[in-house]
Amino acid sequence: MTRLPVPGEPAPDAQLVNQHGETVRLSALRGAPAALVFFPSAFSRVCTRELADLQASRGLFAAHGVRLLGISADSKYTLRAYAEAEGLTFDLLSDFWPHGAAAQAFGVFDTQAGSARRFTFFLDANGVVSSVVSSGPGEPRSAADYASAVASLAGAA
Repeated sequence: MTRLPVPGEPAPDAQLVNQHGETVRLSALRGAPAALVFFPSAFSRVCTRELADLQASRGLFAAHGVRLLGISADSKYTLRAYAEAEGLTFDLLSDFWPHGAAAQAFGVFDTQAGSARRFTFFLDANGVVSSVVSSGPGEPRSAADYASAVASLAGAA
């Protein structure tokens, strides 16, 4: 498995499609900070709660100019249905094919489960990892950790 990029290192690049079929290249995000939220599976209990919390916190991200992007190995069709069902207005990126390639590049792909582990990478405007937020299996990431990472990212700008 590829190792996790650590703060101070450039983020790996990947090209994914969002829930609307639009191509998003991670290196093209440069110029503004971003939060890459890897999650295991759409429609699962913990992921649904986590992404609903992120949706409710969109103002925090927007206030600091941080683009919020969810990434899972689900298909773009599943992600579109999920976003519509849950009222998610931020981009959900499909890491469906090649299966989990972006999660593998970031060192967060769980080969036994066939999905990403719960990691969020905060990238500065130059595409460099500024911080990483994670949690264990079945546990949501902490809202306080997100707030701290966004504040830290904004303070570094």
